[in-house]
Amino acid sequence: MELPLTSKQNPRIKQLLSLQQKSSERRQKGLFVVEGRREVLHCMEVGYEVTELYLCPELFQEPFPASAQNQVPLCYVLPAALYEHIAYRGTTEGVIAIVRTPHRELAQLQLSENPLLVVLESVEKPGNLGAVLRSADAAGADAVVVCDPLTDLYNPNLIRASIGAIFTVPTFACSSQECIAFLQKHDIQILTAQLQDSHLYYDTDMRRPTAIVMGTESTGLTSQWREAATAHIRIPMLGRLDSLNVSVSSAILLYEAVRQRKG
Repeated sequence: MELPLTSKQNPRIKQLLSLQQKSSERRQKGLFVVEGRREVLHCMEVGYEVTELYLCPELFQEPFPASAQNQVPLCYVLPAALYEHIAYRGTTEGVIAIVRTPHRELAQLQLSENPLLVVLESVEKPGNLGAVLRSADAAGADAVVVCDPLTDLYNPNLIRASIGAIFTVPTFACSSQECIAFLQKHDIQILTAQLQDSHLYYDTDMRRPTAIVMGTESTGLTSQWREAATAHIRIPMLGRLDSLNVSVSSAILLYEAVRQRKG
């Protein structure tokens, strides 16, 4: 059943804004906000639990599917002025959802026969992680693992940058030690992207189970990853700068793995 909402002072509206703006609120409530018709449908298709929908039919480019709407216990209809007050970004086609945060542990990951993973250590910028998730989805990676994260996996900027890939790619947060143990247990080679003591990435065999490990642009990887590595790899830098954006580097390395496996 659709329920009308018209006031900015409504407690539902205040809760939604709080979830958007505060990572502490998201952690405490175990909820997060998803904006956009495509993103919400991706979220629902892979089994996330949507607890509330906020719809503004005035802004629809096409109707939100009734079959999806019927899966949500609470559905509110908003006028355009109120929707624009709560929308984090403008082009969301009149669809916002509150979603329950899933509890995921790396040990639950179901690996393919020849897994390909991306591991990011201490990633800081939600936009970078979102872009990495898009590349991981496009390359068919098994998962993205964020070790010792410095950003909230359900930050609105991250969800926006990933255009829904946070839902289509299994994504886990854990410590570096936990991730290293998992990779070693499953005999997955660890390829660390670094300048020191490294080989060109296209001279490295990625046809076997592989984890591509990236650090931050400012400090790179910590010693625990360099010491755990099966091999150190690098992307040639022919200009004056010595690093690429982590999302660009991840895309290059992921598609090298795809190229080798398809060849």
